[in-house]
Amino acid sequence: MAFKKPYSPENSRQSDIVPLKDGIKALLKAYRLQGKLNEVVVVSSWERVMGKAVAMKTQEVYVSQGKLFVRLSSAPLKHELFMAKTRVLEIINAEVGEEVIKEVVFL
Repeated sequence: MAFKKPYSPENSRQSDIVPLKDGIKALLKAYRLQGKLNEVVVVSSWERVMGKAVAMKTQEVYVSQGKLFVRLSSAPLKHELFMAKTRVLEIINAEVGEEVIKEVVFL
């Protein structure tokens, strides 16, 4: 009959355990993927951030070189969003938690 040793840091691998969140962050940093992940978050959160009405008039959303490109099917909406461009920029960057987008271009 085998007896288990009592718990102690010396015979445990507890010191090697890293929380999953920290492990993923380290992986993203090591492979330099954080920037691309943030761009994907911006595109995927467009509908939630801007609302259903704007999303229905949006044909395409993509990010290239720090610029958010948004193709809209409504000229009045395009003009309205163009006038509120800085506010849209603030909302999008606030969603991600850091400055990912430097400029918004409405097409």
